[in-house]
Amino acid sequence: MEALEGAAAALGVGQDLFALLVLLAGGCIAHMALGLLVRHLHNAVSQNRYNWDDVVVTAMAKPVRVVLWVAVGYLALDIYTVGDGLQQRLLQVYDTALVLLIAWFLHRLIYGVEQELLDAHFGDRGSSDKATVHAIAQLLRITLWVAAGLGVLQSMGVSISGLLAFGGIGGIAVGFAAKDLLANFFGGLSIYLDRPFTTGDWIRSPDRNIEGTVEDIGWRLTRIRTFDQRPLYVPNAVFSQIAVENPTRMNNRRIYETIGIRYQDVGRMAAIVEQVKAMLKTHEEIDLSRTLIVNFVAFGPSSLDFFVYTFTKTTDWVRYHEIKQDVMLKIHDIIEANGAEVAFPTRTLQVEQILHMGMEDKQ
Repeated sequence: MEALEGAAAALGVGQDLFALLVLLAGGCIAHMALGLLVRHLHNAVSQNRYNWDDVVVTAMAKPVRVVLWVAVGYLALDIYTVGDGLQQRLLQVYDTALVLLIAWFLHRLIYGVEQELLDAHFGDRGSSDKATVHAIAQLLRITLWVAAGLGVLQSMGVSISGLLAFGGIGGIAVGFAAKDLLANFFGGLSIYLDRPFTTGDWIRSPDRNIEGTVEDIGWRLTRIRTFDQRPLYVPNAVFSQIAVENPTRMNNRRIYETIGIRYQDVGRMAAIVEQVKAMLKTHEEIDLSRTLIVNFVAFGPSSLDFFVYTFTKTTDWVRYHEIKQDVMLKIHDIIEANGAEVAFPTRTLQVEQILHMGMEDKQ
C-alpha cells in the first residue's frame, strides 16, 4: 500500500484513481496474454483428427475475454465507489452478465459441436442425419436461452418460483387452447428424431392423398411439392396418424409383368420361359442378388400367361423405365424368334353345328 501511495503521489493523482489505472493496465495485459494462450491452445489441439478440444477452445475464446473485463469492472467498483444506489445496480448487472456469458459460451459450444458433427472429415452423413443434428442443436439452443432468461430474472431479484408456478397453471390453459399447435410441434420433433423422411425425399401415403417431394420440414408444417408442381402444406401432427412410404430409400425397383402368348404356341412356352430367364440373368441392369422368377402361370381366357418378376439395380424413376422398356422389347424379340406371337383378346364362335341343323330342317 505504501508503494501504491508513493507512486500515486509521484504522479500527482489520487490513490483510488491510480489503483484504477493499474487495474485497467493489468486488464489489458491479461487480455493480450489470453489471446496468446488461445492461439497456443489452437496450435496444440489442431493435430487431432476429431477437433473436440478445438471446439471447446474456440467456444471459450471470446467469452473468456469478456469475463476478464467483467471481473475488471467488478474490482473497479470495489476500488472506486460511484454511489450506493448505482453501486448496487452495477453489482446486480455483474451477476446478470455472468449468466449471459455462460449462456453465450454454451451457445457457441453447441454450434461448434453441430458443425463438427456435420463436417466432412467426421464421415459421410445422409440428409436425414444432418436434419436430426440441426434439430437437436436448435432445441438445445432454445432450452439454453430459456434457462438463461430465468437465471437473468433471478439475478435481477424476480422470484422465478412464483413465475414457474404461474407458468404451470398458464401452461395448462395454453395447452388446451393451442393443442393443435403443440401436436404439430411434437410431430415435427418426432420427424426429426425418427427420420421417416427428410428434405428432398419422395414420399407418399396410402392413407391420404399425399405424394410428392419434401421441400421443407418446419416445426408446424411440412411443405411437399406434388408432381404437378403444386405446394402441399401438411400439419406435422398428421404424420403421427398415417402410414408414410418413402420410395427414395428403395434399394431396387421391381419389374413385375404378365405376358400372354397364343394357345397354338403352347409347345414353344418352355423355350420362351428359359430364354427370357437367361436374358435377365445376363442383363447388366438387373440385380441378381434379388429374386428373379420367370414361369408359366395361367391358362388365360385367350392366352397362355407367363410372368416376369425381377429387380433393377437403379432406383431412379426415369432410368428404371428405360431399363423396363429394354427388357420388354427383348422379351418380345424372344417370343418372335421362337415363332410365337403375343396374344390379344379373341373370341371363337362354333357355328358348324348350327349350320348343319339348319340344312336338315330344310330337307
